[in-house]
Amino acid sequence: MTRRFRTIPVLSLSLLLLSAAAFAAEKPDFTGEWTLNAAKSDFGPMPAPEKLIRKIDHKDPDLKITTTSASQGNERTNESAYKTDGSESVNKYGQAEAKSIVKWEGSNLTIATKREIQGMTIEQNEKWTLSEDGKTLTVDGNIKAPQGELALKMVMDKK
Repeated sequence: MTRRFRTIPVLSLSLLLLSAAAFAAEKPDFTGEWTLNAAKSDFGPMPAPEKLIRKIDHKDPDLKITTTSASQGNERTNESAYKTDGSESVNKYGQAEAKSIVKWEGSNLTIATKREIQGMTIEQNEKWTLSEDGKTLTVDGNIKAPQGELALKMVMDKK
């Protein structure tokens, strides 16, 4: 009978370790070059950019993003670096400094960013979801500014 009671903690510990391993496996790798699929995206009242490419280097907890975008004939590239552990990351966008918190929510990555532009606070939230086949990145976003709120959805295809 005592042998039976000893196996219960061992089995419980084994199940706990297996669930921890399964949870760790849930976190996808977003590494790759991603191109905006404008037909599947929704920018609300704003026009979609003419071009949007994100090159992502993801080695958890390090996340580096190089974004190239073009609107009205003007192209620009921006680089940013984050930690996915919930700590604050600071990046520059032109003259503005942005503070972001990136963390996992299950298999989704969330990015909460605040920046000051010309005395106005702008908050941007993104939720990244990777398709099961790893070929589509969906970014559900929300931008809050003094002028109002805007919800948007970007669907990006892996090159």
